[in-house]
Amino acid sequence: MGKNKTVRIVRDGPWGFIFLLAYIGAAIYFVSESNGSFWGVILGLLQAIVWPVYVVFHVLQALGA
Repeated sequence: MGKNKTVRIVRDGPWGFIFLLAYIGAAIYFVSESNGSFWGVILGLLQAIVWPVYVVFHVLQALGA
């Protein structure tokens, strides 16, 4: 007799696409705000990765947490 196999279908593709669009938008913003130097662009790309952390921090700070 064969073993029972559980098939799990994960459909996280749309969320990944939304996060990709959010990163691209943040990268465009932060790179355009930089001075255009190599390290300014690198810093802008890094800020685009971590900008949600700043948002959560400032929201919690505004709430007095």
